[in-house]
Formats: sequence, structure tokens, C-alpha cells
Amino acid sequence: MKIIDLTESHKDLYVHCLEDWSDDMKESGPHKACWVEKMEKQGLGVKLAEDDDGKLGGMIQYIPIQYSLAEGKDLFFISCIWVHGHKAGRGNFQKKGMGKALLNAAEEDVRQRGAKGLVAWGLAMPFWMKASWYKKQGYKKVDSMKGMVLLWKPFTEDAIPPRWIHPRKKPELIPDKVVVTALINGSCSVGGINYERARRASAQFGDSVIFKGVDTSDQEVFDEWGMIDSVFINQKSVSVGPPLKYDKLVKKIARKVKKL
Repeated sequence: MKIIDLTESHKDLYVHCLEDWSDDMKESGPHKACWVEKMEKQGLGVKLAEDDDGKLGGMIQYIPIQYSLAEGKDLFFISCIWVHGHKAGRGNFQKKGMGKALLNAAEEDVRQRGAKGLVAWGLAMPFWMKASWYKKQGYKKVDSMKGMVLLWKPFTEDAIPPRWIHPRKKPELIPDKVVVTALINGSCSVGGINYERARRASAQFGDSVIFKGVDTSDQEVFDEWGMIDSVFINQKSVSVGPPLKYDKLVKKIARKVKKL
């Protein structure tokens, strides 16, 4: 196994989360590529894991914490770590130490950049981005929000623990209309899929539905909302977990339209 830096030759595969074979990922649009271009100027770090045959099987991305969903100082934030585990496409690379190797490489990188610690997020429920996995790697819980656990590993004694940023704004309502509001940051390809599906689904209903896209990769916009990737029908959030199913999204919007 070898850990390498992101190169132009790997960028397309990386922005599709190593799932270039996936029909879902083909719907994600240009959002992550745009985010990468912007964040490379702000300190984005990306490491990729190759197996002994030179085949990419894992990735980790991390950013200065001020561009994340957490508050902190002199820290970096892991927005995603992913080892390909599907039988389809590249095959299953999990349970081979790639995740730990990627995490160690990220820690070493941000230490060299002068960071006082590395922050991660995980889910309390053990099915993806497990908080329990980070705890095994020496990370400690410092905050939680709706099943999302914030963890960190401080490198210095004077490091200040981070905390979650909570949502600050709700979408605006429009009389006699259904409003579909989609927030898009670009850091996650799933967010891009949800955004594009929400936009297409909204277009099916003509003037009855107003679609509003919100670019939370703009720091001032993010500060206003306190959220990155979300989809709302009126003021109810409908984007939680894996990509939204397009047909289900259309049905949710249709039910609101019938009540107009």
C-alpha cells in the first residue's frame, strides 16, 4: 500500500469519490470540482491510497476548520474519509488498513503545516463514517448534534476544543407556492446529487414550485445559514443520509403542491 497526494490525473476519480462507475455519481454535476478549485487556494489537503497493484482504493480530504461546519482555531477538519467498499466498480478495499494509513498521513501533513489538532466527524449509528472508528484511532468526542459526533485529536497542550456550528436560518416561504431550497457547498458529491435532483424535480411542477439554489461555499452565505448541503421543501429538511431518491422527492413535492 502507498499513500499519495492528489494529482490532476486522479482528480476526476477523486471528485466522484472513487465511484466513477456509479450512475448516482454521474448526476452530481460540477459542484465538487468547483469546490476543489476554490479550496485548493485555501489549504485543502487530499491523500489517496493505492494498493500494491497501484489501484486507488481510498481517499481523505481535510480543510482548515474555518471552512467547515465546526468552530475552532488553528485546527484542520476532515470532511470525508472513504475506502471503497462496493463490490461493483473498483471492488472492496476495506479491512486492509487503508483508512488508518490515510488518517495517519493527514495527521502528519497538518502537523507539518502547524495545526494544533485534527478534527473529525462521525455518526453515532455504526453504519458509515462511524464515530467509534475514530475513537479507536485516539480521537475524543467533544460535541454532538442530531446524531453527528464531533471528535478531535489535539497535538498541543494549548489547543482549544472545537464545537459544532448549529443551523441559523430557515428558508423563506412564498404565499401560494411550494418552495424547494437546496443548499450546496460542493465538498461532498452526495450533496451535488441531492441538489441536482431537487432542481430537476422542482421543474416538473411549473409555476407552482419555486426552486432556490444557495451556494454555501461562499463564506458569508455559510455564516448566514450555518449549514452546507441541505434540501428543504418549504421549511422541512428532506436531505438526510445517502442520496435522495428522485421519485420519492417528486412525490414529496407533489403532496405539498396538492395542498396549495
